Amino acid sequence: MQNTRLSTLVDRAFAQFTRFARNPWRRLSLLLISILGGNFLATTVSTVAGQRASLDVVEALFLVILAEGISWLVYTTDRRRTAPQRWLLLESLNGLKIGLIYGLFVEAFKLGS
Repeated sequence: MQNTRLSTLVDRAFAQFTRFARNPWRRLSLLLISILGGNFLATTVSTVAGQRASLDVVEALFLVILAEGISWLVYTTDRRRTAPQRWLLLESLNGLKIGLIYGLFVEAFKLGS
């Protein structure tokens, strides 16, 4: 691949983000943001699905496939062979999944009360 301005810009931005994410507190904050983003996504999905009142089964199937796909991706990768930068991406996806499932449980408890 040629060294164009765009490729060097992307490489530098990725390297800067990698240096940023090496700090444990920053990494923890990124993971917390992904969990809260999953919680927000759950609230949004349940609100939109309840407002439209159609295709609830299809949306539930999509969310189950999404959660299982993320679980498969996170728990089947060999962490010895993957780069540490990819670990952050996998942990963020797992945090998004955890926040999504937690948010859906909270919405279910709200509807049940």
